[in-house]
Amino acid sequence: MLGDIAIVVLATLASYGLASFFELSELVQRWALPHEHWQADELPFSLTVLAGGLAWYALRRAQDARAQLALREQAEAQARELLTHNRELARQLIALQESERLALARELHDELGQGCAAVRAETAFVRLCGAADRSATLAAVERADRAAQQLYQAVRGMLRRLRPANLDELGLEAALQELCESWEERSGVPCIFHHEAFAQGFGDAIDIALYRVTQEALTNVMRHAQASAVHVKLGRSAQGELQLSVEDDGRGMDLAAATRGLGLLGATERAAALGGELDVRASPGAGVQLVLRVPMPATAAADAALPHRELA
Repeated sequence: MLGDIAIVVLATLASYGLASFFELSELVQRWALPHEHWQADELPFSLTVLAGGLAWYALRRAQDARAQLALREQAEAQARELLTHNRELARQLIALQESERLALARELHDELGQGCAAVRAETAFVRLCGAADRSATLAAVERADRAAQQLYQAVRGMLRRLRPANLDELGLEAALQELCESWEERSGVPCIFHHEAFAQGFGDAIDIALYRVTQEALTNVMRHAQASAVHVKLGRSAQGELQLSVEDDGRGMDLAAATRGLGLLGATERAAALGGELDVRASPGAGVQLVLRVPMPATAAADAALPHRELA
């Protein structure tokens, strides 16, 4: 930058020296005098203004270029940050998938394997006893039946982890109610479900997103909140969006110091995929409120506003 300024200054001094040596001003005046009717003697002033205008234009273009460069660098920085965030999310999702597969593999080996072995042992015993010992045969059949029931329950539990059956059988509101009830039984903490009445469903993508976000929020409450009550609300926001809120009265947290775990990152991605947003409000000692808002589906036209129902 300083070198360019020095070149301009040296060129100006050199032109002044040459003009003084050759008396260029006088030469221009003598040349322009016969052409006075064309106002040729005004050309130097006009050319000076033109040169100044070109210099101003070049300065503005340089400023625009610097501004565009700054914007491009900012966009590149945001893109790098987003790429890093996505890579971290992908890494955690892969780790979670592997962890879930390992847990399912262990359960298949332990639960299903033992159940199948028990059923096979009892049926083998029945074949050996035949009709010779009716009481022993009936006892073996009963044991085999209990083993089959335990096997069935284990399979149902695994299927529930993979896909909540209540969503398909009962709908979102009933599935969330059942989720709150089962969570309350496990945790011993009251979980109160409020919801508005909607005329139609929201579609599979929204249903599964709302269910999984509620599931993750309740899991976090059980692990960290030390709460005495939880309220789950499903309704409309002030802007007419579909809104899910999970609020506890636990110990809260400092959002500035907290880091988002995989559960919240996944919930954020679910909201973004649906064109919505996830908002977490918390402060130490004042509990945590998680609010998920997504656009209301066009097909989900609701009836007139009805009073909320509280379902434990």
